[in-house]
Amino acid sequence: MMKKAILGRKIGMTQVFLPTGEAVPVTVIQAGPCIVTQVKRMDTDGYSAIQVGFEPVKEHRVNKPVRGHFAKSNLKPTRFLRELRLENSEEFVVGQEIKADVFAEGEHVDVTGITKGKGFAGSVERHGFGRGPMTHGSKYHRGPGSLQSRAGARVFKGRKLPGQYGRARRTVQNLVVIKVDAERNLILVKGAVPGPRRSLVTIKNSVKA
Repeated sequence: MMKKAILGRKIGMTQVFLPTGEAVPVTVIQAGPCIVTQVKRMDTDGYSAIQVGFEPVKEHRVNKPVRGHFAKSNLKPTRFLRELRLENSEEFVVGQEIKADVFAEGEHVDVTGITKGKGFAGSVERHGFGRGPMTHGSKYHRGPGSLQSRAGARVFKGRKLPGQYGRARRTVQNLVVIKVDAERNLILVKGAVPGPRRSLVTIKNSVKA
């Protein structure tokens, strides 16, 4: 169970200088403000969680069911809706805002996002396979290798083969919050986070801090 979390957009990377003079690479994240759109309770829903919306959007940009969902809570539509299972989720109320200052400088966080899509890739690029000989008449260079055992003429499940590379959900753990700009809703975390610029990320307290 998470203690606190917030949605945001990855803006890009830069560097900042610490008081010691050390240059630190950081990722700038536009974190929130997020608005609580629904509170899930154990007695009515079977589990505790909050549903949060991020980034306002025009009403005609969402479909009719989603529009009705927001109208039920008397809230304006948002582009993203996500559920967060927090320890104190039942303490939240619909319409409450979660801002960047929920985190403080020096805290450790985990950042989850969707990695950059690389398209269709071979086994060498996708899984780091070694290649075959490039000279002396070899006709085998970047193939996937043997696909089956002597037992039967089939490919076993889980075999590493060419296919879609990237665009997968990944979490980078134990990143340090270098700076929090509450006025502009910016969080600067040390290091890189998954995804391209402008992609959606989830920041939550670190499980390994």
